[in-house]
Order: sequence, then structure tokens, then C-alpha cells
Amino acid sequence: MSINSIANLASNVAASGADPTVGYTVLKKALNIEAATASTLLAALPPVQSTQNLPANLGRTINTTA
Repeated sequence: MSINSIANLASNVAASGADPTVGYTVLKKALNIEAATASTLLAALPPVQSTQNLPANLGRTINTTA
């Protein structure tokens, strides 16, 4: 579920004249699902490789000329 679909759902509930608490409950559940999905995706990321074997000068400057 994308942010746009959550916003559209909240707008549709508000426009329908339903009790506002229903819209808030639906929005809260949608946001909880998004949070769970994000947590799952973050947990699935591979571990970060160690940078201990890299030279000391690596990553200290950024070349901003093109």
C-alpha cells in the first residue's frame, strides 16, 4: 500500500460522511501495515561488510567536480 493510496482512502472516508473515528482507525491500521512491511524489508537486508581492511584515506573526500 503506497502513501497515495492511504491518503486517498482517508479522503474517501472523510468525504463519505462516516464517523471520523472510523477513518482514523483505518488510517492507523494502514500505517501499522506499512511499518511492519518496512521492518521486514530492513530485516532482510544483508549485514554490512566490515571496513577495517580499507585504506585510511578512503571515504574522506568527495569529488564534486564533473
